[in-house]
Amino acid sequence: MCLYGHLILQAIWLECTQEQNEIIFVPSGWYHQVQNLEDTISINHNWFNAYNLSWVWDLLLRDYNEAKEYIEDLRDICDDFEGLCQRNLAANTGMNFNDFFTFVSRFTLLNVVQLFQLLRDSKNPMRSSSPIAQHLALNLLSIRKIALKMKCVVIPSGNCKFFVDLRETLDDPEFLKLCMGFSRMYGMIHKLEKWSCDMKKSLMVDLEGYSYLISTVEDLIKLIDYAAGKLSDNYSEENILLSKFDDA
Repeated sequence: MCLYGHLILQAIWLECTQEQNEIIFVPSGWYHQVQNLEDTISINHNWFNAYNLSWVWDLLLRDYNEAKEYIEDLRDICDDFEGLCQRNLAANTGMNFNDFFTFVSRFTLLNVVQLFQLLRDSKNPMRSSSPIAQHLALNLLSIRKIALKMKCVVIPSGNCKFFVDLRETLDDPEFLKLCMGFSRMYGMIHKLEKWSCDMKKSLMVDLEGYSYLISTVEDLIKLIDYAAGKLSDNYSEENILLSKFDDA
């Protein structure tokens, strides 16, 4: 208390009463306290996005190491020790390395395609530095940083095999539904009227000649760098989006 007392005194406190059927969004890293005024049923969901993606990976890696250490005595008698670690990780944390890789790969594809579509539909080159374009680029930069951290983790062969087919992903109705929601959400956040994105058309045009398979962390990094390179080919060196990749 003595060490951080002055910071607490400077903090801005927000207090409210949550009524029935209301939702409260608590941003990452915000300290919060709940006092139930009467008998209450509370439903909570943890979430992650580009901002706290690094925290999710750190948690996943820590839980993985703990799960592996907990069953270390089974290594010599287990035919697939790594597969067992990944199954335990998924059971305890809600996802394993495969699940996380699939998520970030799809999220990368989602941002890459929408970024290209946004820039292609814009008649004004300065649109490439618009808030929504910067937002998409920062998402990709965040994923790239996590992918570089993932490269440093040595995973023995076993059930942890990464594989994402970009073309199959775009044919997945659930992914296309996610794309539509993503477009609407970013359009509302940045007050962009009538912004829609033809995902499949964008992919075929902008990623033409590029491999559609992502099977390693290196492939994921290459996809993000390829997107940055495409931007470099079509826009000036002063483009704020490219500078974000250069600073990484």
